[in-house]
Amino acid sequence: MGMSVGGLRRGTFTEMNVVPLIDILLVLLVIFMVIPNSRGMKVQVPQQSPDPQPRPNPDVVVVQVPADGTLKLNQQTVSRMGLRERLQEIFKFSADRVSFVRGENPVEFQVVAQVIDDMHAAGISSVGLLTPELEQNH
Repeated sequence: MGMSVGGLRRGTFTEMNVVPLIDILLVLLVIFMVIPNSRGMKVQVPQQSPDPQPRPNPDVVVVQVPADGTLKLNQQTVSRMGLRERLQEIFKFSADRVSFVRGENPVEFQVVAQVIDDMHAAGISSVGLLTPELEQNH
């Protein structure tokens, strides 16, 4: 802090010396610019499949809800009452309990919501929604 006495006005006049604060600010700026670049970040970027027809992953469980009201579990027809038992059987020894629901366009959301409830009751922790539009963009 600087202080000047006298001059044109009588009394004391104080002013803050900001030069040391600017020096500290510049040092901190350089530190924060250097530190993030010094550590490498491992990132895996998704690669496009060279195969034009992707093969279904056997570990992925997809419940389809067609417009006619039937249910399919990985392309196999299953009853609504047997869905929960079949899902529990599939995920009995699996730690990763992730599944997807694919609903066709004219299906009511109430039917899809009931299927999601059955999936949660079977112990599936994460349920994703698939639509034909999402699959075409993928």
